Amino acid sequence: MSDINETNIAVVIPCFRETRRILDVIKSLGAEVSRIIVIDDACPENTGEYVKNNCKDPRVEVLIHDVNTGVGGATMSGYRRAIEAGAEIIVKVDGDGQMDPSLISDLVAPLLDGVADYAKGNRFYNLDGLSDMPRVRIFGNLVLSFASKVSSGYWNVFDPTNGFTAIHIDAARRLPFDKIDNGFFFESDMLFRLNMMRGVVIDIPMPARYGDEESSLKIHNVIVSFAARHYVNAVKRIFYNYFIRDFGIASIELVLGKLLLLFGVVYGIYSWTESAETGIPATAGTVILAALPIILGSQMLIAFLNFDTKNVPSKPLNHRAP
Repeated sequence: MSDINETNIAVVIPCFRETRRILDVIKSLGAEVSRIIVIDDACPENTGEYVKNNCKDPRVEVLIHDVNTGVGGATMSGYRRAIEAGAEIIVKVDGDGQMDPSLISDLVAPLLDGVADYAKGNRFYNLDGLSDMPRVRIFGNLVLSFASKVSSGYWNVFDPTNGFTAIHIDAARRLPFDKIDNGFFFESDMLFRLNMMRGVVIDIPMPARYGDEESSLKIHNVIVSFAARHYVNAVKRIFYNYFIRDFGIASIELVLGKLLLLFGVVYGIYSWTESAETGIPATAGTVILAALPIILGSQMLIAFLNFDTKNVPSKPLNHRAP
């Protein structure tokens, strides 16, 4: 394992209305951090100017956006600057004080060991801290986590909206910056893009910390758009991984499974409707002709899903990987 104090670690902090907490967040960053990049995303409170005027930490650099780009756009600006500055690992920390900077060493450890390309926090790993998390957030995260597993293909990670992340420079350089979502879907879209690169992602347990801040992410406002984007990403991932990058037994199981299931359902509905209209009971052969494709199709789709859950990237892009 490389020495964390000898590694060029840049921390990216996207800010929008974080004037009350941003200085405390910066002060809490330890000596292992080489550079701190604060991105003022056209903040109405002028967080960037506030940091410039009140923070004397020589590690701090402030970027100010003229137009609000969203948390994803602000983070990508920080990523680009960190890459230009020669960072080896880029850590994203929110400016609201919910994240414990003392966990940065735990977050970057898998990247330094060469066993992962991207590490993210997981507030659900330890149950003790969940009592502080609002119930609506718990439910929302459960739904979003499952949807993210389907769309990203990382069935081994949870809490996709967690913004406490670290990425190795070898993976960061390959990111399609212009394609990553600029809004609240940013973290989930990052996982999808990483899977397309076959990067290795790992969860790091972290406590859930909440103060008097109000989350900008409202589940009821984003559920429709998130569902649509997860669906699109899932289709893209499956098509690319199983029909463009490779074509094997799992691909055949997916196609035949869908066709058989569709035929069985359509034929079954047609036969049931005809029987109801004529009053003539369906024959045993008709029932079997409808049921058998449904059973076979379902089994094939289950087999595909089983293969997909095991097809999680396992060889890091990280050049330190053994």
